[in-house]
Amino acid sequence: MPASSGTNTRDFMCFFLFWLISLPAIWFPIHKIRHLFTLKAVVAPIAGITFFIWCIVKAHGVGPIIHQPATLGGSDLSWAMVSSIMSCISNMATLVTNAPDFASRARTPAAAGLPQLISVPLGFSIVSFFGIIVSSSSQAIYGEAIWSPIDLLGKFLDGEPSHATRFGVWFIAASFIIAQLGTNISANSISAGCDLTALFPRYINIRRGGYIAAIVGLCMLPWNLLKSSNSFTSYLSAYSVFLSSIAGVMIMDYYVIHRGHYNVKDLYHAQKDGWYHYTYGINFRAYAAYIAGILINVVGFAGATGRSVPLAATRIYEMSFFTGFGVSALVYYALNVACPVRGAGECTRFKEVDVSLGQGVAGAEVGQGRGSEEFESDKKSAVSEGVQSVRSRA
Repeated sequence: MPASSGTNTRDFMCFFLFWLISLPAIWFPIHKIRHLFTLKAVVAPIAGITFFIWCIVKAHGVGPIIHQPATLGGSDLSWAMVSSIMSCISNMATLVTNAPDFASRARTPAAAGLPQLISVPLGFSIVSFFGIIVSSSSQAIYGEAIWSPIDLLGKFLDGEPSHATRFGVWFIAASFIIAQLGTNISANSISAGCDLTALFPRYINIRRGGYIAAIVGLCMLPWNLLKSSNSFTSYLSAYSVFLSSIAGVMIMDYYVIHRGHYNVKDLYHAQKDGWYHYTYGINFRAYAAYIAGILINVVGFAGATGRSVPLAATRIYEMSFFTGFGVSALVYYALNVACPVRGAGECTRFKEVDVSLGQGVAGAEVGQGRGSEEFESDKKSAVSEGVQSVRSRA
């Protein structure tokens, strides 16, 4: 392949083979694909720890990172730390916005909340630490810091590696394939499938949406994002500009505007009196807030692409997740104060409850004054309608 393509024949064929391997996994529904994540949860930590120890042993230590002096100081060091933290948060931005795709399958709120509260910060911190030490060790071994674990594994095979080295590289690489496959399915295929299903429920289900995402992922030439560590971190920062605005609107609407109240039954009809009808099915308040959250970072984003921009814009962009999140949330709140969405004015206190099941917005039963049998029938009907609609689109 020509150099202008951004890759070579070997790397493209490997990517294409991985893309093909991903296609069968997209076919399975969410509740069945969990076995892949169980396998990932076993082999990925073993491979990561093995790789970590192996690099330290080969380097006879953790490399120069522990002893080398700082090259930055003062405000430059502080903003470099802020930028690095934003890159880490940007890596988790997809989890923030896509968590409902999986949390909706949980039996209790704690089943979704506690594992994420513990595993996400702890897991990301450990993996980041491993990556830093492995990269530092590579500098001691080969005289250069190799940030990509794939490239470093390739270095292990240079010369005449032993059978043990070949097996170790194979095991770690195979484990990384399983880990990446799980990440690809959870963060890309299922999430895209759920979003596209919500947009076009008559034509697209989660499975079809996943395959559409797979085609788009191939067409966008993703290998260009991995040309260097700077390209990858710049992409992550830009990615968070768009996702942070979505998260700001979602959290403000659920926790502040509707105070935990939701209406499952209204999700499955287009009647004008439904909570989610808005204006012909479009919540223009959310779109306006989303765009406002993006605009606050646009100038700084232009600076990240090489344009000359004011320092203040660069600083705002370096905090892109918080600035985008905060601006979109505040704008959405202001627009709802000026023009409230349906159901918002009735929510006087926070309580996570489905009002379509007859539980009132203030905790009282909407079904009071009717017979208990009629009330229970309405509750079962609402649940049945929602479940049947979800199953027909899965």
